[in-house]
Amino acid sequence: MKDGFVKVAAASPIIRVADTEYNAERIIDCINEADAQGINVLVFPELCITGCSCRDLFTHDVLLSGARNALLRILEATVGTDMLIFVGLPIEVGSNLYSCAAAICSGYLLGLVPREHVTGTCFSAAGNNARNIGLEGMFSAVFARDVLFDHAKLHGLRVAVELGADLTSPLPPSVNHALAGATIIARMASFPETLTSTADTESCVSADSRRLSCGIVLASPGRGESTTDFVYSGLCVAAENGTILAEKENSTDLTVTEFDISALLHVRRARGGFENGTGTHYSVTWGSELHETDLTRHFAKHPHLPENEHDLAAACSRQIDMQVSGLVKRMEYAGLDHCVVGISGGVDSTLAVMISSLAVRRMNLPSENVIAVTMPCFGTSSRTKSNAVVVAEQWGCEVRVIDISKSVYQHFEDIGHARDDYSIAFENSQARMRTMILMNIANKVNGLNVGTEDLSEYIDGWCTYNGDHTSMYDVNIGVTKTQVRAAVAHIAAGTEDQLLKAALYDVLDCPVSPELLPIHDDIIEQKSEDSVGSYSLQDFFTYHVLINGFSPRKAIRLAKLAYADEFSDEELLRWLRSWCRRLFSQQFKRSCLMDGPSVGTFSVSPRTGFRMPSDAEAALFLKDLDELEESMLLGDSREY
Repeated sequence: MKDGFVKVAAASPIIRVADTEYNAERIIDCINEADAQGINVLVFPELCITGCSCRDLFTHDVLLSGARNALLRILEATVGTDMLIFVGLPIEVGSNLYSCAAAICSGYLLGLVPREHVTGTCFSAAGNNARNIGLEGMFSAVFARDVLFDHAKLHGLRVAVELGADLTSPLPPSVNHALAGATIIARMASFPETLTSTADTESCVSADSRRLSCGIVLASPGRGESTTDFVYSGLCVAAENGTILAEKENSTDLTVTEFDISALLHVRRARGGFENGTGTHYSVTWGSELHETDLTRHFAKHPHLPENEHDLAAACSRQIDMQVSGLVKRMEYAGLDHCVVGISGGVDSTLAVMISSLAVRRMNLPSENVIAVTMPCFGTSSRTKSNAVVVAEQWGCEVRVIDISKSVYQHFEDIGHARDDYSIAFENSQARMRTMILMNIANKVNGLNVGTEDLSEYIDGWCTYNGDHTSMYDVNIGVTKTQVRAAVAHIAAGTEDQLLKAALYDVLDCPVSPELLPIHDDIIEQKSEDSVGSYSLQDFFTYHVLINGFSPRKAIRLAKLAYADEFSDEELLRWLRSWCRRLFSQQFKRSCLMDGPSVGTFSVSPRTGFRMPSDAEAALFLKDLDELEESMLLGDSREY
């Protein structure tokens, strides 16, 4: 359970209808397997001790007695297993019969949760008052619809359960459970297989887990159920905040994954509205010590992008359309008919000039209304200059080449800066000169200076304040470097213009560089990633530290899983430490960013995005990494 990860499983053993002794043994087999895998929460289908298809047999004393004896046998078998287990059985209370989830942990019956919606069955609907009931051969247990099973050690691990038709009712119990603080919903299903049951369940579980910002683990009955009128597939699904993490059907194997409780709590803190203190839930404590959780779930290297090729293509098309739409609206509002873009041959300006070209086309303006300006100076290579010109010309843009060397040298003379002094003023003077030229051209042609800086560069501050940091409207401001690269690759793959295709692929192959320092032999020497680290890694850190709210050490742990051996521990620590420092020290650049469209759910817009003071300290983040580095040196692998 380290770092908030909880290992969950759904089980659908092949049972025999009404054979409670046999079913108990199959359930115990699953429990033993789950215990061996370190499962923390295990969910079985509704009425799995008897089978959900017993019909009128549910009211018979023999079956009810057999179910209680089977539960007692299961309780005995769980002694010493630090796991929350939900099994289903019919329970009689007085003259009423209830379909219940029995919550078990280490030999104790923690509670009985009855099904709420029972229309058309022999079961009764329970009231909402919690009470204790005694079962033969067992201690008394709480009997209530609204129960939260709180872990004794892991903050935020609160589990609730819903059964059968409760899952699809107009107001399912999971809504109230989540609002009361449940971060995991155990769904004990009893639906049969139909042509659409799998797709319907996937859609429902995914949507509900996102809407409730929770993890949902669902188990449905399998092939052992009666086939008198239906067949059952044993569908088991686990989803977290809208993403299905694990799924199996027609299988006796456990469906296993890990839910990230800390991530769910972060989402809820951002959304608000949970745990408002108005609930009437009964709380039961379970669990002892925190145990290490081996992670089996997949962590993507590029979490800002879909991994499926079809989904990636659709995402790139949608991203491009959003960028074009934002630019068109701004130009129409301002009464402008030209776009002015500074092109460098880098991936960001390449995308920006293509977005600008698509925008003027949508406005029924000629392609040459995009003025692409390349401004070579001391660090410009022929390769990037050539690519920039080819891309712009193939899109029909007007290309202007303005060598800014003389202007920059004059500026050096004006401010008393030596030509061979390659300090920060040497670099920034070029960037600011380029911005001045672009804005003034835009003023002359009734145009808009379109910015090219992307979200990743704003987060690490890799831009010159009031230089490339500034524009009249930045179409890339809400797009990470990995998203920019994906969009350029998408356009390259889709074009039939072979000259354009070759230039775009060469742009993607070029190292990211501001090209501000002098070069030798026409070779790109100044590489951004040598200073700030891999942009793939930076975007990974942005996703997990800023969007998910993870600690730096947790981000390192996930990076080791996602990137395997691509980066050493030393490199991961170095680049995350650099990322943290720059995140804080460069905030002043984000506090005054220009307008531009947010493409994803995260941005650094000072109006609607991630905001923090420009003089906040990075001390706590760096301390977390220092402590992690010390534990690595001591050889304690459990720390990461």
